[in-house]
Amino acid sequence: MKTLEPFDPEKFLILIVDDIRKNLQLLIEILDTVGYRTTFALSGKQAIERLKGTKPDLILLDLMMPEINGIEVCKRLQQDENTAKIPIIFLTAATETNYLLNAFEAGAVDYITKPFRTPELLARVKIHLDLKRTKDELEKAYDEMKRIAATDELTGIPNRRSIFNFGRQEFELSKRYNSPFSLLMIDIDKFKTINDSYGHDIGDEALKMMVKTTLNSIRKVDYIGRLEALEETPEKKGHLGRLGGEEFVVILPHTNLKGAYKAAERICKAMTAESLQVENKPVNITVSIGVATYDQKDEKMDDLLKRADLALFAAKRNGRNRVVIMHNDKLTVGQ
Repeated sequence: MKTLEPFDPEKFLILIVDDIRKNLQLLIEILDTVGYRTTFALSGKQAIERLKGTKPDLILLDLMMPEINGIEVCKRLQQDENTAKIPIIFLTAATETNYLLNAFEAGAVDYITKPFRTPELLARVKIHLDLKRTKDELEKAYDEMKRIAATDELTGIPNRRSIFNFGRQEFELSKRYNSPFSLLMIDIDKFKTINDSYGHDIGDEALKMMVKTTLNSIRKVDYIGRLEALEETPEKKGHLGRLGGEEFVVILPHTNLKGAYKAAERICKAMTAESLQVENKPVNITVSIGVATYDQKDEKMDDLLKRADLALFAAKRNGRNRVVIMHNDKLTVGQ
């Protein structure tokens, strides 16, 4: 995790909720003096409405208010994923401290008693803002670590583990609902020759070009399946992942054999239209593709992978730069 920047009150927005204007004015003056940005609400209902268009970093919430009290407001905010992570400090009179257990159970992080003591108020506000930004940074770092762990470093697409996890999930859905599901195994033709002839840097460029071309080709996959599946997932598209070396897989949810074949043909043709410039000379890159689709006899995704792999081997054996389908234990070679 990167080092946190020095604490700057001007970067934080605080929502103050109190039905007594004098209290609001006092809190705004105290916080403004330090540099915090502030906004306010005169009731619990107004606070909830205000939060629909504003996302403060911290809320100072009066415990006892008419109509909707502070505890009820806190509960509602905790139930909304858009506001659940905003720390709430309750403002309470000394005579109301018997309600504090309920306040903490509702999700409060702290409380401040009235009349306010400026040093204590500012100290508690700073502590919880610091805690929040540290937690936010930790969450960002964790999300970034998960992304890195699931991503192929060179191409930026899902790695072997990530794409297989996704594929297994889609396979189970197809098995459960008997919906179409296909996959493509793709291999760059004569990739070792490219590396040996032009160097690994050019080989890397070939891999990145293949990924870019494939992604462009599968953005509009020919989804042919049950009408319900199309209605439920209109935005679904193919998902490309790198298995290792020059080998890739495309997962095609809600796509039958005909749609998968069209997608594979589109990729093949798109690759033949592209080339790498090496020392001012074009270097053509082609791919071979094996296609397989879900069969009710399949017990796991590995069954599809094996058929797609056999089809890929046949594509390379039959001259490369082509698509081969493996269906019903038969190979069909495309041109």
